[in-house]
Order: sequence, then C-alpha cells, then structure tokens
Amino acid sequence: MDSFEALLVERTETHFTVEVRELLLEDLPAGEVTIRVLYSGINYKDALACSPTIRVVRSYPMVLGIDLAGTVVASADSRFREGDDVLVTSYELGTGHYGGMSAYARVPADWVVPLPQGLTHREAMILGTAGFTAALSIQRIEENGLRVEQGPVLVRGATGGVGSNSVSMLAALGYEVEASTGKSADHGYLLELGAKLVRTREEVASAASKPLNKEYWAAAIDPVGGDSLAHVLSCIKYGGSVALSGLTGGGEFAASVYPFILRGVNVLGIDSVYCPMPMRKCLWDRLANDLKPVMLERTVYREVTLDTVKEAAQEVLDGRVRGRILVRLSD
Repeated sequence: MDSFEALLVERTETHFTVEVRELLLEDLPAGEVTIRVLYSGINYKDALACSPTIRVVRSYPMVLGIDLAGTVVASADSRFREGDDVLVTSYELGTGHYGGMSAYARVPADWVVPLPQGLTHREAMILGTAGFTAALSIQRIEENGLRVEQGPVLVRGATGGVGSNSVSMLAALGYEVEASTGKSADHGYLLELGAKLVRTREEVASAASKPLNKEYWAAAIDPVGGDSLAHVLSCIKYGGSVALSGLTGGGEFAASVYPFILRGVNVLGIDSVYCPMPMRKCLWDRLANDLKPVMLERTVYREVTLDTVKEAAQEVLDGRVRGRILVRLSD
C-alpha cells in the first residue's frame, strides 16, 4: 500500500510539533483490527493534546483523535470481517495508542463497536465521545430515578459537544431543559435544539450561594465542573443527581456537605473512556434510536481536513466553538 496521511504530535526536550505526516501500514501499532477511517472529530481532549503546555498524551509520537468511524480492511478477530462498518471511541485512542486522525488505524478488537443500524459514519462522529458522554449521563441520572414529571433539568456548558447533545436528547425524551451558556449569541441556537429556557453562566454560578438554596432543578448534566458546581448542587431537588463529566470550568470545587446529607443529592461520575463494552454497545444502539438527536446535523460547527485541525483545536480551547468539529479523512 502507498503511504497515507495522519496527524502526529511530537514532543522533545526542545520542540513540540503538531503536523500532518506520511505513514505506512507497518507504522501503525499492534491490534487485531485495521480500519480505513472515514471520519473523526475534535474533542476537548484532542484540543488539549495540541497544546504544548498541557500533557494528555502518554507517549510520543502520537497520532491524535480519540474517536473514529470507518470500515474494516483487515481483521485477526472473528468478531469482525473486511467490509464491516465500525466505530471506536475513547479507551487509549489518541493518547496512548495511535488515534483516529489518520486515513488508517489499527486497534485492539475489544475497543471496536459495530456501527449500529440507524447511524452513518458521519452521524456517529457528529456524536462521537461527546454524544456518547451525553447519553451515558442521561442513562445514569435516569437509573438514579429521574423522571420527566419531576421538573427542569439543567445542562451546563450547553453549546459544547456534550452540552448540545444533552439538550437535544433530553428535549426529545420530553424533559423540560434549561441550558446554561456564557455565549449570549447562541441563545437562539439552544432554543432551537429544544431548551425551554436559556440561562447565563452567571445565573448558575452565584458567588453568594448558600450551602442550601431553594430546590429547583430535578437533575443536572455538567461537563463544566469548577467552583460554580457548588451552587448547582445547592439547588438540586431532594434525591436528584448531577452527572459530572468534565472540567472546562476547573478541576476543583468547594462545597458544603448539606446537599448530600439533607437532600440526598448524588454526584454521578461519568467516565466514557473505560465504560464497559456491554453498556457501550447498549448506548450506541440507543444513540441510533431513541437518543438520536432530531437536529443532529445542526450541532455540526464545521467540517475540516487534517491540515486545519491544529487551528480548529485552538478554537475549541478558546471556547469559540458551538457544537462539534468533524474531521473528514476519506471522500
């Protein structure tokens, strides 16, 4: 086979580079399944990997991309055959194992999910890890008792990948969704996705928050974290849950124990990286059916090729992206 393009990040004691390189199949790491990649996407973790000051990549050089969707071209595992349509998200993809921003990828068979009927490769990557994380968040808060009639559900960071997917999915399920964002220009976009009310970032980050405020939200989906999480917790109804999946607002927060011991509030840690395969397949099936956003295409911010990923990643880090940036690998 001729060479193919991949986006590699390299780090030495004196240099840090993110650039498109030519690879051969023999350059790919060990794995049972080789995939011709059609689409990937830029997640927050991918954007961090493009920054010289933040280390999320475990070893160098590394092909970036924690998501991919494509077609199997070779398999040493009986579960997959040439021509199968598949997707891979998370695990060590793009951080400890060559990732999806490459025309070809080779991965362990245990990471591979058959592309469910009802999703195209492109749609799977519009969802990607962000959509999967939103679905897992909804699954967990419903497992912990959330029902439509209990009241409004807050979605923080609502214009991001996890947030916009959460707004769409919750609205389609019949929930009253309140979306929070720091981007005033995007209020109309969130209402279009199904939010009943859009709140400013400041409204859900009260500096004067008490340990317990009036019960208001039945639950919250939070890919933001940070100090403002304390105010959200203080407003969750009795027995309600916050599905916490991110730290764009910071990795620490200071809060009172009162919401937990007086109202039975739950903080549910959402880990999409090592989510067990049975749950992973179940959720991807739901993403092709009842959790598939009606306005999925509306959440696409832009589609790029490998040569412009670095610039697009900086937009993600600067908070200038609404929804998802897709990376197209093959025509």
